[in-house]
Amino acid sequence: MRADRLVATLLLLQSRGRVTASEVAGELEISLATARRDLEALSTAGIPVYPQPGRGGGWSLVGGARTDLSGLTASEAQSLFLLLGPTAGTSIAPEVRSALRKLIHALPDTFRADAEAAAKAVVVDPAGWGKTGRDLPEFVELLQTAVVRQRKVRLDYASRTGEPTRRMIDPWGLIDKDDIWYLIAGTEHGQRTFRVDRIVDAVPTDLVAERPAEFDLALAWERVVGYVEEKRSLLSATVLIRTRFLAVLRNQFGRHCEVLDTLDDGRSRVRVAAPSPLMIAQHLAGWGEMVDVVEPDSVKAELARLGSELVRRYAR
Repeated sequence: MRADRLVATLLLLQSRGRVTASEVAGELEISLATARRDLEALSTAGIPVYPQPGRGGGWSLVGGARTDLSGLTASEAQSLFLLLGPTAGTSIAPEVRSALRKLIHALPDTFRADAEAAAKAVVVDPAGWGKTGRDLPEFVELLQTAVVRQRKVRLDYASRTGEPTRRMIDPWGLIDKDDIWYLIAGTEHGQRTFRVDRIVDAVPTDLVAERPAEFDLALAWERVVGYVEEKRSLLSATVLIRTRFLAVLRNQFGRHCEVLDTLDDGRSRVRVAAPSPLMIAQHLAGWGEMVDVVEPDSVKAELARLGSELVRRYAR
């Protein structure tokens, strides 16, 4: 996880004062290119980490080997925790949670509230709902800052039909769901969820945003996911697949892939789900004989129909 590495790299710099990218790669068991990217990410985010070229050079945390992290400025502290923010919530590793607590307590009281807010600004949900590998939407960083600073944002948002609407919102938090970003915000009609890639324009204001005192971003997202999953998961099918291929099947169905049991012949019994028999069949058709559908008959019928269509078109 990237946040684990960023915390570990920063603590390594604090303990040694100066390190090379090669030393970081060796200590954290990562590639040299990854170590360089992480060091550059810390520096770019405003953390006082700088490269020193030449013989005996490397990367240094300004202030020396025993620099106290309470020496960070307010903006530097926010930048650090925004970098780590995507691991906040239920998915954060115990080691990272412990490191974050230590870093927060090392900050001056005047900076601590902003650092804690930044660390809670984003939640990552790795289970996919669709295509991945998208570029970062242009308004993510602006919205992160608005969440941390609690400022209202004037939003121009395109509906599913493509028609934009304008509204003033209170940004409460961002979710990165497998490269698709969502914004949870307060509106005049209550809590709403927006896809960031549908935002046409976003303009921060100086107006203070209101956020319920009891609001928990991770919990709020779980409720959103539950509602969407209920709408999407209208049909399930039981299939048999070689256990070693489970990861690929999970990548296709995301949350809608549940292992029921493992058989003695090296296969697993799995329940998959989608809104219709056709959509399940479309996912499974490419597997050929590698997947055996146990039930229901409606999915088997769709697979047979798809197979017949392919035979008619390509048999010759």
